[in-house]
Amino acid sequence: MTVISSNLGYPRLGEHREWKHLLEHYWRHDLDEDQFHATAKTLRLANLAKQRDLGVDYIPVADNSDYDHVLDTLAAFGATPTRFGHFDHALTLTDYYAIARGTKTATAAEMTKWFNINYHYIVPEFDDVHFQLLDNRWLRYYQEAKTELGIDGKPVILGPISFLKLGKRHGQYLDDAAVAELLPQLLPLYEQVFTELVAAGAQWIQLDEPTLVKTTDSAEILPYQQALTTLHQAVPALKIELQTYFDSLDLYDQVVDLPVQAIGLDLVHDHGENLAHLVDHGFPSDKVLAAGIIDGHNVWASDLTKKFALVQQLTDIVTTDRLWLQPANSLLHVPITTKNETQADPVLLGGLAFADQKLQELATLTTAANQGITSVQARFDDNQAHLQALNTSSHRNNQAVRQAEQHLADQTFERQAPFATRIKLQHDRLNLPLLPTTTIGSFPQSKLVRSKRAAWRHGDLSDTDYQAFLNAETKRWIDIQNDLGLDVLVHGEFERTDMVEYFGQKLTGFYATQNGWVQSYGSRGVRPPVIFGDVAYTEPITVAASKYAQSLTDKPVKGMLTAPLTIINWSFVRDDLPTAQVQNQIALALRQEVQNLEKAGIKVIQVDEPALREGLPLKQRHWQAYLDEAVYSFKITTTGVANDTQIHTHMCYSNFTDIIDTIKALDADVISIETSRSHGEIISAFEQTGYQQEIGLGVYDIHSPRVPTVDEIKANIERALRVIDARQFWINPDCGLKTRQEPETIAALKNMIAARDAVQSRLETTTGGTIDGL
Repeated sequence: MTVISSNLGYPRLGEHREWKHLLEHYWRHDLDEDQFHATAKTLRLANLAKQRDLGVDYIPVADNSDYDHVLDTLAAFGATPTRFGHFDHALTLTDYYAIARGTKTATAAEMTKWFNINYHYIVPEFDDVHFQLLDNRWLRYYQEAKTELGIDGKPVILGPISFLKLGKRHGQYLDDAAVAELLPQLLPLYEQVFTELVAAGAQWIQLDEPTLVKTTDSAEILPYQQALTTLHQAVPALKIELQTYFDSLDLYDQVVDLPVQAIGLDLVHDHGENLAHLVDHGFPSDKVLAAGIIDGHNVWASDLTKKFALVQQLTDIVTTDRLWLQPANSLLHVPITTKNETQADPVLLGGLAFADQKLQELATLTTAANQGITSVQARFDDNQAHLQALNTSSHRNNQAVRQAEQHLADQTFERQAPFATRIKLQHDRLNLPLLPTTTIGSFPQSKLVRSKRAAWRHGDLSDTDYQAFLNAETKRWIDIQNDLGLDVLVHGEFERTDMVEYFGQKLTGFYATQNGWVQSYGSRGVRPPVIFGDVAYTEPITVAASKYAQSLTDKPVKGMLTAPLTIINWSFVRDDLPTAQVQNQIALALRQEVQNLEKAGIKVIQVDEPALREGLPLKQRHWQAYLDEAVYSFKITTTGVANDTQIHTHMCYSNFTDIIDTIKALDADVISIETSRSHGEIISAFEQTGYQQEIGLGVYDIHSPRVPTVDEIKANIERALRVIDARQFWINPDCGLKTRQEPETIAALKNMIAARDAVQSRLETTTGGTIDGL
């Protein structure tokens, strides 16, 4: 018997973002539902055929989605929030997208990060749920692959326990009691899905239970055991691959004893712990080990020699007929192919592997395991030559950067004065009203903005003409902000495609890909830069745009930067150095930019850290080191300015109770936090914490196209003011407005300011009307 190759999931966006464009054409009513489904079918069949041609033995099916796989699961099982209606049939696209994007009368479902990576999923709501199988999508896609391509695929379904644990009831993630209550209602639907798959000829199903890596107590295994035992007894003919990823299993012995036929382990992001379990405890002789040996959320070529040594080690633990080789997690989180990176330095390109190249690596290792390494020796030799060329290149050996790193230990990175002193000086300088209003940074990037950028990039628009356009767009939006009555303005970031990619284009050591797109949420694709060498500052990045915007108004204009940790978390980071070392290189570069903004007269500087909480390690034992590194790099960036320069930061939604001490330690003067989709739950994290700095809790959701009413926004403000002093509070949207349309943006901001004015008028009689008078 031979070693088998398996994949866990494939990217959705398409090599040229065809899937993204499909969704957006549908939303713009450029095509109807039948046309949408026909095109979607063509795209997913092409993805399956490509995996077959790349040599994958077990190809995942039903890993495709029209938006998000968790949304797919809740829609299939009838767990639609009741505000969107009651359904006894499969949802139409209109109904499906209403949940994700909201309607004029119903707010969109909450969206949050998928574990600790930059993918967003729709959070199920189990407040008043009556499960029913409305659509066996797994059967449909299994049959489609079999009929159209002759592929006997491996349906991928989110497991029942993770599905429940990733959802909320009454605003809170489900506890064990809630899971135990809902599981008996949900399991019969999984049984039905499995039974219908067996009847159609399916042999294997990939049951994703990623929450298993977060279990630490034996009692936490019980619901998984109950579910799997029930499913195995009900549908014994269907073999289950129980798939985990993103970290190690603390309860290894209990997990591998569960009644399934294969266990998927992450051997890349496990800190070596899963491999240690295998070596120390062995592996059951009646199960398949689905070994995740290829990194599924970074872009570096594997060292095939080291990977093959790992494969040989695994064959000492399990027999070859019980070994699958696969990525450590779904390839959803990496770009599709390097073949379109025609402008990349050949030295860098040789060290990259996107999804297709990772599957080629998998095929090479599988062949080596089955036929011997000599059968693919040329591929191994090429791999070693490429890695050697990259590691010895000048890109990774910048002596000036290394010297600067050596001096870090000799410096202290703190603001000159404590916050209480600084804030008085800042109030005197800025003279802002009570409940000052601002936005998070970006304004809508219209079709015209995108077309001008594309023309400039292609050489069809001169540097001079492009800059004139950017200046005109900046002036137009400065005028709009002034007319709206905002208090602290932004220049709009029309020159930026992405808040991380833009900085990657301006610093050494980064490569901005041509087609390295990955899905962030829905149709939203991001193109994370590749940090492949030592990072250094060469020239001012944002100074000219900020200085120009400030020249157009007497109101303060914020300088806008992205902080080191977010750049790390939203980039593909070199894997030959500790991540913290790369992070500090970025911080040293950005410190110079902050100082240059201040020298140019910018006295409010926002250094965004939206990804701080999302990157928190899944294991609590790794948290403190991560958080300490985050604070250190943020302070390297921000502490080189005068006391009256106000430092802002912004963070995305999450459970801030976990990191409230870290937020304090950042010592930013003002923090803004995305909160509206979680209905203000984050407010409680700041109650009774002694948090002294100023804070803006997002008062409306920018991920939905609906315009919030004045009363909705006012209610959000009033709710926050029950636990936060008005003298600390700023009014702002949840996040940047880049993805919204101009009319809805202006309408929403008008309502935001009207709501602020209504609350402000109630407070002014006791405050005197200005912050410095409080």
